Amino acid sequence: MDRRSWLEERRRVAKERFDTTFSPTYDQDDIPITPTHRRFVTQVIDRCPQNGRILDAACGTGKYFALVLESGRQVLGIDQSAGMLSVARAKHPDVPTQKVGLQEMDFDAAFDAAICVDAMENVFPEDWAPVLSNLRRAVRPGGLVYFTVETIDEREIEAVFAKATADGLPVVRGEHPIRGGGYHFYPSLVQVAAWIEGVGLTVIEDGRSEGNNYGYYHALCSSG
Repeated sequence: MDRRSWLEERRRVAKERFDTTFSPTYDQDDIPITPTHRRFVTQVIDRCPQNGRILDAACGTGKYFALVLESGRQVLGIDQSAGMLSVARAKHPDVPTQKVGLQEMDFDAAFDAAICVDAMENVFPEDWAPVLSNLRRAVRPGGLVYFTVETIDEREIEAVFAKATADGLPVVRGEHPIRGGGYHFYPSLVQVAAWIEGVGLTVIEDGRSEGNNYGYYHALCSSG
């Protein structure tokens, strides 16, 4: 299978898995908001006008809606999974949502800030720059973009890459094919920095934190 077809199949399977397998029990299995995640999201909220609008891109089941709503700001949630959005709407019926993927979102200076939390690991290398560009375009000039990057041990990256290439899969370094058709991508932070700069974002604060068997890089950026 050529790489393009392989990636298309990975995305199709991911949508299916979130719609049918993950969405019914996602909130039961998900971990609480970590202190570092909360700190960065709270910073985004506090830097927005009191009546500001925040885009929650790849919002899933609306994990961060309550933080925004409690502040008096407005939030729009988008996600490519109808199943995850259905759960989000059941929890927060007054929050508007749209079924839109990160790759397809096409907002133009419509928000004061955008957040994309615990989702970029599902984005293919070819789509990273376009997705960051979409996030930048979605916020007003000088607006904020906050996103997280999952990180894992370099030895695991090398081991998975070696096995995947030996199996004949059209992967690049950092990609993890997951049993059942799933997918994760763990880019180097050097590459992430290049993508950030390339789309015209500027990091104003970053940080690291630890999760279950992986870490997080947090990037809070200004759109200039």
